Amino acid sequence: QVQLVESGGGLVQAGDSLRLSCTASGRTFSSYVMGWFRQAPGKEREFVAAISGSGTNNYYTNSLKGRFTISRDNAKNTVYLQMNSLKPEDTAVYYCAQDPSGSYYSPAYRYWGQGTQVTVSS
Repeated sequence: QVQLVESGGGLVQAGDSLRLSCTASGRTFSSYVMGWFRQAPGKEREFVAAISGSGTNNYYTNSLKGRFTISRDNAKNTVYLQMNSLKPEDTAVYYCAQDPSGSYYSPAYRYWGQGTQVTVSS
């Protein structure tokens, strides 16, 4: 049984940084692409970043490239999302996901975490 558990969210001020973590269990972690998505109130879930199983290849939504960094530690079964220079519009529930059934930027991943709230005040 696959389980993804996110942590690291919270309330911060604009300009601050946060690092989200997502720890996986139940499968060989290094075999799967991992992704981060976010969903703001009243909006659709949107792609943030993804990383290949080995960590060699990273993918970002263009608007966040340069502020957000995805990484993974396969020895710890954990994927990270480092978020810098946070803005109020980054406020959302952030979800990690494993194993896309289609393209990495589509929310059609097989497994999802429960989400962690990030709130950025101005």
